[in-house]
Amino acid sequence: MEQSIVQKIVNEIEKYAPNADVEHVGRVTSVGDGVVSIDGLSRAVMGEIIQFEETAGRSLAKGMQSSGALYGLVLNLEEDGVRATILGDSARVSEGMTIKSTGRILSVPSGDELLGRVVSALGEPLDGKGQFSKTTMMPVERDSYGVIDRKSVSVPLQTGIKAIDAMIPIGRGQRELIIGDRSTGKTTIAIDTIINQKYEPAEKRPICIYVAIGQKESKTARIVAQLAEAGALPYTIIVDAPASAPAALQFLAPYAGVAMGEYFMDKGRDVLVIYDDLSKQATAYRQLSLLLRRPPGREAYPGDIFYLHSRLLERAARLSENKGGGSITALPIIETQDGDVAAYIPTNVISITDGQIFLDSSLFNKGNRPAIDVGISVSRVGSSAQTKAMKSVAGTLRLGLAQFRELEAFMQFAQDLDKTTADRIETGRRMVEVMKQKNGAPIPVEKQVVVLYATDKKFFADVAIARVSEVESLLLEFVDGQYSKELAEIKKTGVISDELKTKLDRALEEFRLAHRELFAKS
Repeated sequence: MEQSIVQKIVNEIEKYAPNADVEHVGRVTSVGDGVVSIDGLSRAVMGEIIQFEETAGRSLAKGMQSSGALYGLVLNLEEDGVRATILGDSARVSEGMTIKSTGRILSVPSGDELLGRVVSALGEPLDGKGQFSKTTMMPVERDSYGVIDRKSVSVPLQTGIKAIDAMIPIGRGQRELIIGDRSTGKTTIAIDTIINQKYEPAEKRPICIYVAIGQKESKTARIVAQLAEAGALPYTIIVDAPASAPAALQFLAPYAGVAMGEYFMDKGRDVLVIYDDLSKQATAYRQLSLLLRRPPGREAYPGDIFYLHSRLLERAARLSENKGGGSITALPIIETQDGDVAAYIPTNVISITDGQIFLDSSLFNKGNRPAIDVGISVSRVGSSAQTKAMKSVAGTLRLGLAQFRELEAFMQFAQDLDKTTADRIETGRRMVEVMKQKNGAPIPVEKQVVVLYATDKKFFADVAIARVSEVESLLLEFVDGQYSKELAEIKKTGVISDELKTKLDRALEEFRLAHRELFAKS
């Protein structure tokens, strides 16, 4: 009897195979303002996710979507420990808590399921429409593609805004900065661009990602409602890190947005990412850096503030055919103070991007909307990102408007103007009226071409300035009804042939005869 018990014990010992589960742990030494100091975690790496004690038994299989989990992000590696920011409710963290290393870098979910949804900077749903079931985790920090993997920008991204598509064209894969003072229409341009993508064929339509950084939640809700009403929400993802969110989430939101976009770019699709706005991201990063006790530099920003934006915007690219041919177009937004484009953050971002659209508050107050200052605004891609049709009708437009602005400045000092100058000023005034456009009403490129063709032919020369917008609307209605085949041809071919020019001339003449009362100057 005793022998059999001993034998059983011996057998059990022989069968025993130790299964050591090594965990890399540390301890919270101090906590405050969403930042923790940790003793231990000597093997931690930058950007690694750490897990707090209260959730140590939970699995990370679902990424960051576990509602009860509390995580942190390692941002400082120091001699005597590490510092990390808390990605959640800092009230749940206290001194002495155990922290476990996960060995993972921060990732966010992406996939078709996210389209039409509002998510946080960590990819958690915020719209109450339920959790995601099938997504792919994408790293928040990733190296941008090299020069060999890229392709030159040549495919236009139509914004639906005449002044931009004609004079400051944006191509797929470009980085175009929208810059201006507060309340000058920066977000409006971005949202109109998203809405305009509904005119693109479904297979060529870009996936749009709007990243709201430090915005009022009421503003973001209004934008979501506007996109839904315009039918643009099904191809749009809203990433929301509101003003009430911790600084860490406001800092991470743009990287989360571009990471979600890279999922689609890697599949050969075009993506448009809007960062609204990077001024607030820079402020959040400064706050975070000071709390992490990094040395402050100019204007108390940390030394790597340029790198903050460059590593984000460099991820925008148009990939070569070998890499699938996808693209990410970036439209960062920067808010200036009293029109100062030479300030620290604006000059940083201007030097990274491929051009800027500058919105002038004085033009905005005069009623010129969108209030684009053609003199300062530029696209470094230029006419490479325009169709031949647009290029042929918009060639002299920018020069004409610039000359008008110059003449307008001197006009107040002159008493008598010669006929040539007076005619140029009258033409310029009508150009300004043609460039005006209502909010939330983007115009398809083929209709823009018709309006600009008419402008080039001095069609509006005999129209009273106050009625130019009315005549333009009536002309588009007329052409849409009577010459829809010609519009479709412009959209399909992107070229105005000689035959098409003849038909457009006939359309303009027919309209003029049908509406003679509009062509008498008041």
